[in-house]
Amino acid sequence: MARREHTDRVPGTAASRPVWWPHFSSTVRSTALTARLGRALGIAFSICFLTGLLSYTQYLTWSWLPKPVVPTWGYRLTQGIHVSTGIASIPLVLVKLWSVYPNSFRWPPFPSLKRLLERLSVAVLVSATLVQLVTGFLNLLDWRPFGWDFVVVHYALAYVVIGSVLLHVAIKLPDIRYGLTTRLAAGDVLTEIPWHDNPVSHSNAGPQPPPVTPGISRRGVLLATGAGIGLVVLTSVGQTLSPLEPIGLLAVRQPSRGPQGVPVGRTAEEAGVVAAATDPDWRLEVKGPQPYELRLADLEPLATQDVRLPIAAGQGWSAVADWRGIRLLDLVERAGGAAGSRVVVRSLGKGGITKAELSGSQLEQAVLATDLNGSPLDVDHGYPLRLVGPNRAELFDTKWIGTIEVLR
Repeated sequence: MARREHTDRVPGTAASRPVWWPHFSSTVRSTALTARLGRALGIAFSICFLTGLLSYTQYLTWSWLPKPVVPTWGYRLTQGIHVSTGIASIPLVLVKLWSVYPNSFRWPPFPSLKRLLERLSVAVLVSATLVQLVTGFLNLLDWRPFGWDFVVVHYALAYVVIGSVLLHVAIKLPDIRYGLTTRLAAGDVLTEIPWHDNPVSHSNAGPQPPPVTPGISRRGVLLATGAGIGLVVLTSVGQTLSPLEPIGLLAVRQPSRGPQGVPVGRTAEEAGVVAAATDPDWRLEVKGPQPYELRLADLEPLATQDVRLPIAAGQGWSAVADWRGIRLLDLVERAGGAAGSRVVVRSLGKGGITKAELSGSQLEQAVLATDLNGSPLDVDHGYPLRLVGPNRAELFDTKWIGTIEVLR
């Protein structure tokens, strides 16, 4: 049956809309509410963007950008903030979209060039944000059904999101200024009919009285949103803040759960390295001006360095552990290198990140661990030898080491 296309006339204008067009009568939605939600979202996105840039430096090997070793927990802090803020942004984005989605039904859809630019900026902002948050959350779960390199796309898309935020703010600046300076209860109404533009208002309908029926207020929406986000953060941040681990119901990892009381990012089976790592004839090949090899029996006499360092993953989980092992610089110097050398540590594993490059202070502080929390490394933690260092991502604390190469 064909849909009826006759229209209703909106009082006071020549604009019209189909009779089947939805009506929205809530007086809770307003420019004042949306502007406050947008401000919170802008702060969250800014924190995510800046901490994400710091995280991305872990993937860079530029000689002019040395990775600092202090504070030793630096990456643990910034990545924990990045992930927690990203998780908190998910419900915040949903509430923000709820506050404005009726505007998608405004009729006519493109009455002016300004409205067209506004709609385009919103389309880019919403689509980029949803892709960024959804794929980021799936990455926390170690599930990547998408067919692209997550790190590369996540990094590039972050600029798209921030750029579209700035563009949207520039277009909507008068509304934002009005929304943030007016009292929450006194602000205009975004979704009451009639649906024409009121020239003296930032809404569709102009000032409206408060709801006469019992219901949540605008302030209640903000309080409920804040409480919900707080609950989400508290039940997930335990993967970074050990004292909150008991209530980490939404945490991807528990800091104390895993072999030897430390979580595992990638198991030996997943890396396809069980047989090679547990081979009694395993050898460490050290390449350089004076190359040599070490066998399993050679490791224990050399493992005299004790350090207490955090291990922090890109997924946000982290844990502090006691490590014993061999100073990497000692092996480098034995191969003819020095503290100023550039060193590549390669894994026996297959797929994923199988090497790490070190130089400067990171090289001086790095340890090739043989023991974790008082006992020999479990194979899932990198037996027989793994790299650990301060202020590093767990992804680059190479496990199941097979080769060390001194490049200069």
